[in-house]
Amino acid sequence: MPMNTNNQMDSSNLKIIEDQLNYELLMNKKCSTYSEYCTDPELRSLCQQSAKKHKQHYDDLFSYLNSH
Repeated sequence: MPMNTNNQMDSSNLKIIEDQLNYELLMNKKCSTYSEYCTDPELRSLCQQSAKKHKQHYDDLFSYLNSH
């Protein structure tokens, strides 16, 4: 696999990151929505933590993408 020396990603890698960004955003939204429906405080907290984790993953990927 040839290295891309000018710090640009090829289209297949960009597509993978785009798909992952969409996945993380969707999971963030789902977990946030699920937390609103939970009546059990522990379960609500778990959903909120999960939403925050997916948001962090999204932010990390987005930051990585912007650095290239």
